[in-house]
Amino acid sequence: MTMATVTVTGGTGYLASWIVRDLLKEGHDVRITVRNKDKIEKYQYLVEFEKQYKGSLSVFEADLLQEGSFDEAVQGAEVVIHTASPFLISSDNPEKDLIQPAKQGTRNVLTSVEKAPTVKRVVLTSSIVAIMGDNKEMAGREAFTENDWNTTSTSDHQPYPYSKTLAEQEAWKMVKNQNQYDLVTINPSFIMGPTLSGRSDSTSISTIQQFLTGGFKTGVPKLYSGIVDVRDVAKAHILAAFKPEAHGRYIVSSGEVTFLEIAKIIEKNFPGKYPLPKREVPKALIWLIAPSVGLTRKYVKENAGYRIAFDTTKSKQELGMTYRAIEATFVDQVDQMEEDGLVK
Repeated sequence: MTMATVTVTGGTGYLASWIVRDLLKEGHDVRITVRNKDKIEKYQYLVEFEKQYKGSLSVFEADLLQEGSFDEAVQGAEVVIHTASPFLISSDNPEKDLIQPAKQGTRNVLTSVEKAPTVKRVVLTSSIVAIMGDNKEMAGREAFTENDWNTTSTSDHQPYPYSKTLAEQEAWKMVKNQNQYDLVTINPSFIMGPTLSGRSDSTSISTIQQFLTGGFKTGVPKLYSGIVDVRDVAKAHILAAFKPEAHGRYIVSSGEVTFLEIAKIIEKNFPGKYPLPKREVPKALIWLIAPSVGLTRKYVKENAGYRIAFDTTKSKQELGMTYRAIEATFVDQVDQMEEDGLVK
């Protein structure tokens, strides 16, 4: 692989950390953006990776909502991997917390890219939720593919999926108006697996914390979710960055499980250690109590009990992706959380 200068936005994020680590390991010149460069403790662990591996690391300050703030970070880079976008399941102000940062942030990054003629490829971290909004939409399909788009989410219903959909659509709209760089999007399902930072401020880590600390002990709804290992998603981004033939969108996912199946995987590998759920709560009861547990009744109606499936043929054939077993992902995640003291 030819060594390159790669800018990774949101470089200290759960996924971005793995991308940065793997790029450094391969010997690339990696630039990351952070909100506050003075908070060295937030990215010190990445500096340690630089000492271990062949690549070099540079840190730049940038703000998703500030036009021009990514200019310096992308000047001279050949590849930009844009991962920075808030991941919140719910918010009191989705327009401010989710939609503006996702859409405006994508626009600001790509505007900076257009001022940097060296950039030939942009890889955007999108999401499976830009492909589908509610599980009920599986009706009449064998699986969701890259040809599908989320057309049902709004700022009131499923605001996070709505923010990811708008951000990806904005990117494709902007790329049509230029011929300097090409765009590839990675659309992962729910990203799980170990964190490099040791922090617990990612939705993926906090979700497993809820399982391990008894948050779901009384039971879980019958909710199906696609799962993919964070290390596989990082690999997909790097393959998309450097394979000349990579194009368009790529669904990346290991498979689909229910919340109860996640609990069974953890119980099998850590028997009797955690207060895990052992039953599924009837949909009617979940619908009734939805507001008190942070869900909307419409979300329960449109998602609980509906199977989903994702077609990953394109990522396997064109990127050469292979996927870890879901069980291995959760075992490694719980092991890491124990090791870092994120769960007792």
